[in-house]
Amino acid sequence: MRYETMSSLAQQLRVDAVRATDAAGSGHPTSAMSAAEIGAVLLARHLRYDFDRPDHPGNDRLVLSKGHASPLLYAMYRAAGVVGERELLTFRRAGSLLEGHPTPRLPWVDVATGSLGQGLPVGVGMALAGKFLDRVPYQVWVVGGDSEMAEGSVWEAVEHASYCRLDNLTLIVDVNRLGQRGPTRHQHDLGAYAERLEAFGWHTVRIDGHDVEAVDAALREARATLHRPTAVLAATRKGRGVAAVENREGMHGKPLPDAEAAIAELGGISDLRIQVTDPPAALVPRPVVGVAPSLPRYDRGEKVATRDAYGDALAALGGTRGDVVALDGEVGDSTRTDRFAQAHPERYFECWIAEQQLVGAAVGLQARGYVPYASTFAAFLTRAHDFIRMAAVGRAGINLVGSHAGVSIGQDGPSQMGLEDLAMMRAVHGSTVLYPCDAHQTARLVVTMADLDGVRYLRTTRGPTPVLYGPEEEFPVGGSKVLRDHGEDDRATIVAAGVTVHEALRAADRLAEEGLPVRVIDLYSVKPVDTATLDRAAGTTGCVLTVEDHRPEGGLGDAVAEAFANGHGGVPRLARLAVRSMPSSATPEEQLHEAGIDADAIVSAVELMLERVLVR
Repeated sequence: MRYETMSSLAQQLRVDAVRATDAAGSGHPTSAMSAAEIGAVLLARHLRYDFDRPDHPGNDRLVLSKGHASPLLYAMYRAAGVVGERELLTFRRAGSLLEGHPTPRLPWVDVATGSLGQGLPVGVGMALAGKFLDRVPYQVWVVGGDSEMAEGSVWEAVEHASYCRLDNLTLIVDVNRLGQRGPTRHQHDLGAYAERLEAFGWHTVRIDGHDVEAVDAALREARATLHRPTAVLAATRKGRGVAAVENREGMHGKPLPDAEAAIAELGGISDLRIQVTDPPAALVPRPVVGVAPSLPRYDRGEKVATRDAYGDALAALGGTRGDVVALDGEVGDSTRTDRFAQAHPERYFECWIAEQQLVGAAVGLQARGYVPYASTFAAFLTRAHDFIRMAAVGRAGINLVGSHAGVSIGQDGPSQMGLEDLAMMRAVHGSTVLYPCDAHQTARLVVTMADLDGVRYLRTTRGPTPVLYGPEEEFPVGGSKVLRDHGEDDRATIVAAGVTVHEALRAADRLAEEGLPVRVIDLYSVKPVDTATLDRAAGTTGCVLTVEDHRPEGGLGDAVAEAFANGHGGVPRLARLAVRSMPSSATPEEQLHEAGIDADAIVSAVELMLERVLVR
């Protein structure tokens, strides 16, 4: 395509962005207009993509990190012939696939964007897949904005891409000078961005982003650059082409005041169509062996940390499934993902202490068809919560594993204790939250997680706990295990998960000696919960006590309370034991006792619920 035609295409993209947002009565046309030449040149000259086969292994990947500029993306789709005129004007309407920010409801969108600073970390994950797993020469194009260059997650990704020499990754920064409320930090100082990126080892190209020849040359240079990623820094003007809004403050995030006049100023409505270049033939061998992994086996009563069982099971799973990959945040010797790394080094990705990049890479890898298990301390996953939230928005399938959960880690103290993670993960839309108490349960759940949808979270424990279950026991998601049951004689129900299951069993045995039989439920599936078993127990005992190594807000106790509040049977008398104080350094046993979640506390709580407080 001639450069003159590309310029006309850019104008068409602008017009369509104006039309779509005007029809919607909302949106970000000026942010789309600044990047129109970038979109036009990408589409006409550089993107290799088969729109009829979005899953073609040779397709380039395009991530619009500045997701608020979605009208540009949808205008590009119209030019490519996959979005029609009528559909374009459904932008932001109920039921439309053309959402305010892109999501994979559209088959050509790999990941959800819109929370700024996430496109590049996710793009890094895609580039890792292309370079080290697929070994296919597709290019990952990330179109970002200058405002999001202030995000720390961007610089985690910049460092990681440079370290891994991801020459199949190109970041195009639309430096349009204006953010939401006014000028960006560096405005049009391309040198400021270049100096920072070059310091990390990136190749940079500075251009006039409205010069289609310069954009074309920069993208060719990016694809030709070897052994390091490239950033194209494109100086642009927000609202380009319409005098009433171009480079003016106060025009962010709103339709143009006079769309009809703006369309006329831009040259009017046109219908240029682009035949996007097909990708080269590609084959990605990814064997998935149809046999169950040989999971580790332990003796009943043997003390094994669930984090150890996780590492052993993940390594075994990787031996039978070539699509399973593991990532870690430089604590693999603690989370035990190092066992996967030893068994399958070609599918292990060290993400260092950069939890946003850890989760971002997992999202990028799953977009390329892999099944990622990303692990770090449960406490540190809180840093990546927005990435986890956006993974759910994008219907991403990722497995997250948080080790060193709760006060039971002992002497390391509160900075290392995951005490809010269950609440965080339960609140994620469509998530599955699992908290095993023994090694065999952990191993089984690790395998089960691989075939679930959405965000899956497994909470593991640092210290060893007794093996309660046999190696053949099944643990369905949404299930539980009743470990003590005296039928109609049970006076109360104790619901626990993870480390507190063992405290609950000790307490139950002591209470039985006092003539107070109680039921004990191992609620390993914290979301979804086993409402049927809870209903039966509540109907029999009338009293339910939850015990958790977690804050009282949002964890096991709330999961159980919500099950009853949602109309499942009668509401029993409820009480909960949880970590309410601020811990300090102490042994695991001392921590559980001080937090009031050990066997002593459980016995006292049950006696109080039954109004049978004994003087000791």
